[in-house]
Amino acid sequence: MHDLKALRADPAAFDAALARRGVLRASDAVVEADKALRTIQTLLQADLARRNDLSKAIGAALARGAHDEAEALKAEVAALKDRIAAAEAAEAGAVERVEVLASQLPNLPAEDVPDGADETGNVEVKRWGATPAGGLEHDALAARLGWNPEAASRIAGARFAVLAGGLARLHRALGQFMLDRAVAAGWRETVVPLLVREPAMYGTAQLPKFRDDQFETVDGRWLIPTAEVSLTNLVREQILDEDALPLRVAALTPCFRREAGAAGKDTRGLIRQHQFEKVELVTICTAEQATAEHLRMVEAAEAVLEALGLPYRRMLLCAGDLGFAARRTFDLEVWLPGAGVFREISSVSWCGDFQARRMDARVRSAGEKGTRFVHTLNGSGVAVGRALVAVLENFQEPDGSVIMPPPLLPYMGGLERLTPEA
Repeated sequence: MHDLKALRADPAAFDAALARRGVLRASDAVVEADKALRTIQTLLQADLARRNDLSKAIGAALARGAHDEAEALKAEVAALKDRIAAAEAAEAGAVERVEVLASQLPNLPAEDVPDGADETGNVEVKRWGATPAGGLEHDALAARLGWNPEAASRIAGARFAVLAGGLARLHRALGQFMLDRAVAAGWRETVVPLLVREPAMYGTAQLPKFRDDQFETVDGRWLIPTAEVSLTNLVREQILDEDALPLRVAALTPCFRREAGAAGKDTRGLIRQHQFEKVELVTICTAEQATAEHLRMVEAAEAVLEALGLPYRRMLLCAGDLGFAARRTFDLEVWLPGAGVFREISSVSWCGDFQARRMDARVRSAGEKGTRFVHTLNGSGVAVGRALVAVLENFQEPDGSVIMPPPLLPYMGGLERLTPEA
């Protein structure tokens, strides 16, 4: 959610910032709705003040025996009662309209985010590891190592996976390895709900914008598209002491996405699934801590890839490619030699106070009476399925077997190599 006071004070600056994201004249509807709301509130406050004055006047009239005057004043109070009730209903509707309009606008890009309309405007800021090409793509390898897409299709339809044997063990090993790395890097392991209430989805900005990309249950709960939802909402409607920040939490969870807007994209293999697992890192901090915490989170995700020996590059997303809630985002893209491409495996975002305003999450500094909104950050540390794809392609042998990266061996129960099944 945006700071409406700042928008009201300088709508031109607000529009200029969102124009970098391709959103034009964003403030118009919100400003007009806000003006209408404040007009209603001004009239309502005048009527409430008049009612208070009349109540005092009635008491004074009765005290001096002016009963006719008191009755006339009571009649005016009765008329005001209906008008006030109508104004309060109008105020509630106007508040909702402002909130609906404002909630549909994405976050403002940070000043250091490069201009650009789409992913072609993203800027590479770091590259690690050699990037040789060649070999099989992951789906051809996985089909011989325990991936059963036909069974998954019979059970659940498209974009689900059944993994068995060593491939399933590798999937589990990756998740546990990543979670252990996150804890060692300073994030607190957390078990969170996979089903959440609508306000939690609204708080992290999955709703209302991306309603069609989510799975809703019959009782009005939502399957989480990422543990970011549950982890970030741990501080909703809370006032935190500054001394408790930064707060770093992590979870390994299944994630569920309909991705209605991604029809036909990356449908082969294990890249884009309706159900997948990842380790999510979330940090809650002050505005002053945010830049350092963003870099810390990026480096934690990079450390996972480097430990596994997976080549990657770090991309600074341009304004036109930012996620809805992000002010600045670094994507980590892992190299897939079989496909000969870099593929996103982690997206690490600083959201400023955008989510905190939606959740009403605040911080109080020592010696200060007031509070301010916290800043939130989130990122994958990293996506399990995509890491599995990267391990398959980067550690494949000519015979179709896949050697296990050394850090995973303690998690593999003695299995050092995946070999094709007969």
